[in-house]
Amino acid sequence: MAWWGKALGGAFGFMVGGPLGALMGVAFGHNFDRGMTGIGQSDWKVGIGGNQDRVQAAFFTATFSVMGYIAKADGKVTRDEIRLAEEVMRQLGLDGEMRESAKKLFNEGKSDDFPIDEILDQFKSELKRRTTLTQMFLEIQLQAAYADGVMDPSEEKVLAHICQRLGIPLAQLKRMEEMLKAGFGGQRKASSGQSSLPDAYAIVGVVKSVSDVDLKKAYRRLMSQHHPDKLVAKGLPDEMIKDATAKTQQIKSAYELIRESRGI
Repeated sequence: MAWWGKALGGAFGFMVGGPLGALMGVAFGHNFDRGMTGIGQSDWKVGIGGNQDRVQAAFFTATFSVMGYIAKADGKVTRDEIRLAEEVMRQLGLDGEMRESAKKLFNEGKSDDFPIDEILDQFKSELKRRTTLTQMFLEIQLQAAYADGVMDPSEEKVLAHICQRLGIPLAQLKRMEEMLKAGFGGQRKASSGQSSLPDAYAIVGVVKSVSDVDLKKAYRRLMSQHHPDKLVAKGLPDEMIKDATAKTQQIKSAYELIRESRGI
């Protein structure tokens, strides 16, 4: 992908600038890091126009650095959280230099002076109105928060803050959490590829009493939000398409289970 070559070549630190550009300097081992503090918004807002390469670079950089920040939210980073971060990298199809860069970003997120608000503000500006990418970002952060099987109150507080900063309703976070508990995108149940009927309803994001018409609408909306081709077109890095593909298969399987139970 184009942005990956530019990142390795050092160009993106100057193109993107701001706190995300500084993080990229650390992750890719170049000398364009101008420091993670003291960078005015005008330094990185100039020229922002939703460029595909920039969006992909911003998504990759913010995803793994914020993941590290969430892991540190409860005051410590457990082996389970490190393992989960590595598992997410595997699920997303990262290997080689991209995987090493993701690990560096994760470690940067654990630092005491990590500028979370500046990172989120720039991330929001880079993505503009790409709500599907914002949702994918939040789903990955939820997976990180549930690394050890439970959501720590401090992690829950950080996720709520992330939603507030990105303009995501808390009700949407709660729906994503219920989907995750049902096995969506996670390791607990998704590994078997099978869901119970209650899990299926949770994955599709509806209650059992939903009408057939509204069930179909919810299914189509979810498929549109997670369709790999659409996400890549919006700016999801190509290397991270594996996760989106697996999620669409889970949605399809859940929907088919519900349809079979209803005889439709």
